[in-house]
Amino acid sequence: MVARHTEGPPVPRIAEELGVSARTVWKWLRRHRTGGAAALESRSSASSAPDAARPWIDIACRLRRDFRLTAAEIAAKLHLPRSTVARWLRQAGLGRLSSLEPKEPPRRYQRDRPGELIHLDIKKLGRFARAGHRSTGDRRAGRNRGAGWDFVHVAIDDATRLAYVEVLPDERRGTATGFLVRALRWFRARGVRAERIMTDNGSAYVSKLFAKAIRLLGLRHIRTRPYTPRTNGKAERFIQTLLREWAYAIPYPSSDARARDLPRWIDWYNHKRSHSAIGSRTPVVALNNLMRFHT
Repeated sequence: MVARHTEGPPVPRIAEELGVSARTVWKWLRRHRTGGAAALESRSSASSAPDAARPWIDIACRLRRDFRLTAAEIAAKLHLPRSTVARWLRQAGLGRLSSLEPKEPPRRYQRDRPGELIHLDIKKLGRFARAGHRSTGDRRAGRNRGAGWDFVHVAIDDATRLAYVEVLPDERRGTATGFLVRALRWFRARGVRAERIMTDNGSAYVSKLFAKAIRLLGLRHIRTRPYTPRTNGKAERFIQTLLREWAYAIPYPSSDARARDLPRWIDWYNHKRSHSAIGSRTPVVALNNLMRFHT
């Protein structure tokens, strides 16, 4: 760019010849004009700020940490562009005010008895009539517009990680309540008597119908703290495994085919997949061991 510019052609022509924008050409010409050939060498973003800007960056970061000022407030105090201050804060890892708060230590717990706590949750998955780019990696095939959603309802035992899952058409109160009854029946057939149910604060779980079912079944309902999904962490972690190893594992030809494959995966998960959190055992083995211990 610099060499062509010294030959005389205008910047727009240079940009067209090199396949870049005129703004890019002007940027490199300006760097060469102020710093010579050395300014054209590659440099990391961490060291790209001029030395003269370092004191201002330090002041901006201090105002952010000590006084919790926004980028706009800092920019106004220092008489600098807001975009510049925001970029400095992002590079320093202070782009969000939440990053200034001390991280809450993880609260891990493990119930002792099967059925002592059952986690419920719902994951929404898009329906499709043909394999999408998430599975195939090919974005040229187009989207499955208007296909709707599948709602994957999950129930997982805290002590053993034994799981029961259904793909249902919605997440309404009647559907969620029916799933609860069927899940408890499934666990009961395996010797697991539920005592407590943990859910988030979704509309189905806070409905009167769901509360009535909980009461009639003699269960205790525990709700997670609002906007704190980690409180129901075992369900969240199970859903991540479910997505990675079932929903997105292979390029299913359709969402119906994906749903038909779910029983196979759940059977493998409960009987063959080991978990480090339960001593590298499978859920069924953990269940059998705990049932003998508590009998």
